[in-house]
Amino acid sequence: MKIDLTDTTSSQINAALVKARRASGSPAVGMVLTLVIVTDEGNHYDALKSAGEASKEHPSRILVVVRRPGRSPRDRATARLDAEVRMGPDGGAGETVLLRLHGELAWHSYSVVLPLLLPDAPVVVWWPEDAPDHPSKDLLGTLAQRRITDASATEDPVATLRLRSETYAPGDTDLAWTRITPWRSVLAAALDQKHTKIQSAQVEGEEYNPSTELLALWLAERLRVPVERVFSDGPGITAVRMATADGEICLDRQHGSLAELAVPGQPDRHVALHRRSTAELIAEELRRLDPDEAYQHAVRFGVDRIRCVRPGTADDAADSSAETAKKPSPKSGSGSKTGSSPKTGSGSKTGPKSGSGPKAAS
Repeated sequence: MKIDLTDTTSSQINAALVKARRASGSPAVGMVLTLVIVTDEGNHYDALKSAGEASKEHPSRILVVVRRPGRSPRDRATARLDAEVRMGPDGGAGETVLLRLHGELAWHSYSVVLPLLLPDAPVVVWWPEDAPDHPSKDLLGTLAQRRITDASATEDPVATLRLRSETYAPGDTDLAWTRITPWRSVLAAALDQKHTKIQSAQVEGEEYNPSTELLALWLAERLRVPVERVFSDGPGITAVRMATADGEICLDRQHGSLAELAVPGQPDRHVALHRRSTAELIAEELRRLDPDEAYQHAVRFGVDRIRCVRPGTADDAADSSAETAKKPSPKSGSGSKTGSSPKTGSGSKTGPKSGSGPKAAS
């Protein structure tokens, strides 16, 4: 069911929602949260489709805010609110309200959204692209328990991660982080099976892939060993290698959906690591609304502290790491040659050497 409203108000939209619920035979509200999507005219269809799929797992009221400030001075001076209320098959497993804010009203979305929130229910705000620099201080962001951004939708993902580390507030998260959940799960399980000291690590992936950066940051923060970021042709993350005294633990994904896990002393095995859709990522984020401390520690570790290896030197770096890991003598057993000694600790001295700051990101 669809109800179109032109030059309307928030109270009229609420009345249309009640009318639509009664017409569909479900006057009671059975939704668990309000999902606010802030997007533009060109991207709202894909975002709404992903949110609708996610609502099958988390029935919610979806409010899509599309700002249309206008091009001419006359259009910008005229404020108008148009809305489209969707219910039933057209609105996913909940309610969907598409809000188009015209003219001056485009910059006052807070006052439009506030009366439409579900009472006594959590609020999640998602910016599929063009997220504010400080999500928690954005007016819509102040309404939410969770604020979802996507660094991969920006022109400079590495610079965006640097900004996210500076402006992080409890409740912030990024879909670039959500994409590496399967990688983190497999690597954590592999380390649980192999009780050995990690001497160093390498994360291989596309140059401008923020998920690769976050995986390297997570390993560096959790293991407190030097981590190298090796560039590859992708797609996405292609491999993670961790050097130990017993040999190399390697999780290699060259074909985009199936990875091979190699652990010293164990047979190689295949692991499913397919690239998930945006709907699956949003559904995962809506499962927990408390602050994500693992993301907080990883993003705040500092992307500039990760040593980057350019394509021309990636093979040499990998060979050197593997050769160091194979040396059985007490000299290399403690990882002193790989940089895990107190001298380098968490790898803070390796960042400036590699130039993984603004020059590497550009």
